[in-house]
Amino acid sequence: MAGENQRPTVFIDGEAGTTGLGIRARLERDRRVALRSLPAESRKDPGTKRALLAEVDLVVLCLPDAAARETVALADELPGGGPRILDASTAHRVSPGWTYGFAEMTRGQGRAIASARRVANPGCYPTGAIALLRPLVEGGLIPADFAISINAVSGYSGGGKGMIGAYEAGTGAAFLLYGLGFGHKHLPETQAYSGLTRRPIFIPSVGGFRQGMLVSIPLHLDALPGCPEAADLETALLAWYDGQPLVQVVPGAAAGAHAEQIEPEALNDTDRLELRVFGSAEHRQAVLVARLDNLGKGASGAAVQNIGLMLGIGS
Repeated sequence: MAGENQRPTVFIDGEAGTTGLGIRARLERDRRVALRSLPAESRKDPGTKRALLAEVDLVVLCLPDAAARETVALADELPGGGPRILDASTAHRVSPGWTYGFAEMTRGQGRAIASARRVANPGCYPTGAIALLRPLVEGGLIPADFAISINAVSGYSGGGKGMIGAYEAGTGAAFLLYGLGFGHKHLPETQAYSGLTRRPIFIPSVGGFRQGMLVSIPLHLDALPGCPEAADLETALLAWYDGQPLVQVVPGAAAGAHAEQIEPEALNDTDRLELRVFGSAEHRQAVLVARLDNLGKGASGAAVQNIGLMLGIGS
C-alpha cells in the first residue's frame, strides 16, 4: 500500500479537529509519510471511506467515540482487517486486542506498539498520572490498593470546539473544576495502566490559558509501606525513565532544591514530559507532579510518536 515515492500512506479520519490538525501539521513538516484525505463532502460516506481505508497503510482516528467505532468496523470488513489503526478517541483505550500507545510506560511498550495492528493513543491527563504512578506501584512504593487522589489542570484547547470558542471570545471562566460526578472518561485507562486496583479520585480543571498541563498526586509518606522518603520516590522514577529522551525526571527532592511553585506552560509546543517529586522531610508529605503540553505529549505529539513506531520510521 505504500504511497508516493514509497512513503507509507496515512489517512487522518477527523483531520479538521484540534488533535487531527496537530497531527497533520507535524506529519507535513516531517514528510516521511504521504497523507491521504477525503473531500469534505465525502467524509461521512461509508463507501468512500471504506475504499480509502483499503488503500492506506495506517489510519489515525481523531473522532468522537461512536464514529471511531464505526470506522474500525469498516476496516474490519476489509481483507486482512484493513490498515493498521491508531485511535486518538477514548473508544478503545481499555479494549481487548488494543495496545496502549504510551511508549515509555514500560520497557517493552514501544516494541508492543511497533508490532500492533490496533493502538489506542493515551489521554492527556492519564499520560501524566500513569507516568508518575506506574513505576511506584510496580516498585512496591505505592500499594495497588492505595487511596490515590489525582488533581490536574489543563489549557482550554483540550476542551473541544465549544470551550475553545468561549475562551477565544473572552467568555470562558478564569478557572473551573469539572468531572465532579467522579466519572471522567479518562479514569478507566488511568486505573488500568497505573496498576491500581482501587479506583482513584480524579478531579480535573481548566485554566484560562490555551495549552499546557499539570497533573499532581499528593501523598502522606508515613502512610506508604516502609515510610519512604521523597527521594526514594524520585530515585524510582529516575531509574524507570533512564534513557528515555522524551520523559525527564527533574531531580531535587532529596535536597529540597525545587522551587515552591510550578506553572503549566513551560513545555508548550514540545513533545516532552517532565516529572518531579516535591517533598517535605519535616511534614512527611510529598506531591508528584507531571508537566506536559496537552496538545503535544498529551495528544498530537504522542500520536506522531506512535505513527513512527507503527510504520517503522522512528519516533
